[in-house]
Amino acid sequence: MSLREKIAIELKTALKTRDTDRLATLRLINAAIKDREIAARGDPSISELSDTDLIAVLTRMVKQRRESARAYEEAARLDLAARERAEIEVIESFLPRQMSDAEIAAAVDAAIAKTGAQSVRDIGKVMGALKAAHAGQMDFAKAGAAIKARLN
Repeated sequence: MSLREKIAIELKTALKTRDTDRLATLRLINAAIKDREIAARGDPSISELSDTDLIAVLTRMVKQRRESARAYEEAARLDLAARERAEIEVIESFLPRQMSDAEIAAAVDAAIAKTGAQSVRDIGKVMGALKAAHAGQMDFAKAGAAIKARLN
């Protein structure tokens, strides 16, 4: 079952159960996907968004909400921060399981060995290999820090 089908099924379930918070978040997800589809219309090489494209959209949504929640907490708007965190939970339910710190370290070591990286100048090669192999599963900020630590 594709990611798009899972989202559609969850949307119908939220409608039937009258789960308004989940329904609102699922509608935001659909709107973000539609925006990405509209942006892709100009590219003749893309006929339909793949699950990888959808994961990228969802990952971006999670990142935006984390930043918003942090801003709301700094402004002492805990009610809005809680709402953002609830949206994050719904969005993350469609993302692949995130890798632990130990798994990230192992993947970084493997990517360094695979690319033959020797210095900090090779970070781009290693990140490219990681993004190709672990899109949507890894926090690339943590991976970047791990790569930098290993190549120094």
